[in-house]
Amino acid sequence: MAFGHKTGNYYRGRYKAASGKYESVRDSAGNVVRFRTKTEAKQAAEAEEVKVRQGLWRDPAAGRITFGEYVSRWYAEQELAASTMQNYKRHLEQHLLPDFEEKPLAEISRQDVAAWEKREKAEYAASSVKTWHSTLHLVLEDAIAEGLIETNPATKRRGRGKRAGRSRDRGPEKVVTDALGILLVAERMAILSGRDDEFVACVQKGYTGMRWGELVGLETEFVRPAGFRVEWQLYELDSGELVRCPPKDDSYRTVDGPEFLTRLVRDHVASKKLAPCPCHGKRYVYSAVGAVKGGQPGAKLVDVARAAGVSTGTVSNVLNRPEHVAAATRQRVEEAVADLGFVRGVREPGEAAHWRRNGFSVWQFTPAVSGWYPKKAPQEARPVPVRAEPWPGVPVRGRNSQGRATACWVPIQTGLTPHGLRHTHKTLMEELGTPKVLMDERMGHIDGSVSARYSHVTAVMRERLCRDLTDLWHRSLDARARMSPGSPVAVLDRLLKERLEAGVLELTA
Repeated sequence: MAFGHKTGNYYRGRYKAASGKYESVRDSAGNVVRFRTKTEAKQAAEAEEVKVRQGLWRDPAAGRITFGEYVSRWYAEQELAASTMQNYKRHLEQHLLPDFEEKPLAEISRQDVAAWEKREKAEYAASSVKTWHSTLHLVLEDAIAEGLIETNPATKRRGRGKRAGRSRDRGPEKVVTDALGILLVAERMAILSGRDDEFVACVQKGYTGMRWGELVGLETEFVRPAGFRVEWQLYELDSGELVRCPPKDDSYRTVDGPEFLTRLVRDHVASKKLAPCPCHGKRYVYSAVGAVKGGQPGAKLVDVARAAGVSTGTVSNVLNRPEHVAAATRQRVEEAVADLGFVRGVREPGEAAHWRRNGFSVWQFTPAVSGWYPKKAPQEARPVPVRAEPWPGVPVRGRNSQGRATACWVPIQTGLTPHGLRHTHKTLMEELGTPKVLMDERMGHIDGSVSARYSHVTAVMRERLCRDLTDLWHRSLDARARMSPGSPVAVLDRLLKERLEAGVLELTA
């Protein structure tokens, strides 16, 4: 039974708590409330007893636990995917604990959260701050469920703040390209790497819309005549470890592949001696360019071969058995060696098990797209130096590469990212008038609307899309051939010659 108890010159409200013991009425900070009259004390105590009977009572002392203490326990109790655990850890350690670690849960106010959010937005993108705010809200909601606090100070109150509408958290529009752009970027990437992997992967990403992790994690057993089965992805953690896990949102699916694309990927697999990777013991379609031997950049054997218009075997013969090579050919190779600054043994590309997202984007994709290498101390951002012939140019590497170059690449689509190819694929399907239900299936999206429940993918839809994508591919090959009928990239050179020999290509627009 609740009652008011006089202590000195004030009254305390006393009530029976859930434990059966009598407690004093306390404020949100856990301090005993001092009442002027016995009636006020009794009324406050009766209100607390009502909460006890309704199961809504919170122990005020529990709110004295600090945010840091609670978060340590909270994180340890989570059993989520490695990628999610990594993201939560980054949000907590880098953005929440520096401000709230020593603060008791019960003392975190809306004003504290608002001030933190304002400081973060001064340094980071609004979309990122929104994500971290969601993590804070989740942690405090769980603290409410445990009876540690009564309200969540991170809850957004509707109708408050600056009236900015939809533009408040709007980021820059995603850059996309077209079918010819996909082809040109793929060619440049293959030229930079000196092999076909990047060409095939770029084309596959642009014509399927597969996520980065799904492409890197594509195993050879899931390359099928009808398309590509998405069963796994490789997710890269901050530690560098690549975790083999289900695709995002369990978006298992088969992505229909036009005949030209499935043949391109199957031929690529057949041309390589693919061994199980040391990470997972699986055979993956794509591998990465290995580390540079000797630790110094320089022209590669394939660069010399392209510049001289011969095979890598011929270059090797010139270097090792010059007497077996015709004098004119030997002279062309020796001139290419001198022009490119080729040094034997400095750089020969090995192969690593998997691409790394950052290295792939910064040193292969972005230079191919923009024509510029990024800034990296002590060097500033700089154009990719190339020799103009054969078109579209052979990169010049090594010392004084800028001085020995005769040209540089112009941008194809500045701002395009690897994920932008996924947006590109969706945009291409929109242009082709592809039914939404088929687009959602290919992209791995879920449409929960009522209308989507009555829409179904048919064989006719699949055939039409594959036919339309093939037409786009052929038109991009024709446009590329009008720029130059050959390519230093072997796989593209073969495709261009096939179009010419079939008599379906005219070199004039």
